[in-house]
Amino acid sequence: MNISRIADNYAVAPQIFPHDLVEIAAAGFRAVICNRPDHEELDQPTVDVISAECVKVGISFHHIPVSSMPIAHEAIQEQLRIIDECDGPVLAYCQSGQRSAIIWQASA
Repeated sequence: MNISRIADNYAVAPQIFPHDLVEIAAAGFRAVICNRPDHEELDQPTVDVISAECVKVGISFHHIPVSSMPIAHEAIQEQLRIIDECDGPVLAYCQSGQRSAIIWQASA
């Protein structure tokens, strides 16, 4: 798993898998945001699968799918709200991590 820290309270990663959630929780992340729409690729775990694993390890889960550029202002604002309200670091992911990083950059 390749996690890139962007700020003290925000990191991005490419697609995560259910077995990654134990390590993500151990790294101190308190929330996960998925920026991928379901079924973008055939082998990608659905948000329901990732969400269920987040519950098991005590991490909140949020789904803000981004499928086109430019990213909608509402999606950026919702992601920032989650980050601001979280009581610890947030990990956002998409296929490569790029969309999740762009959302952070768009808020600067």
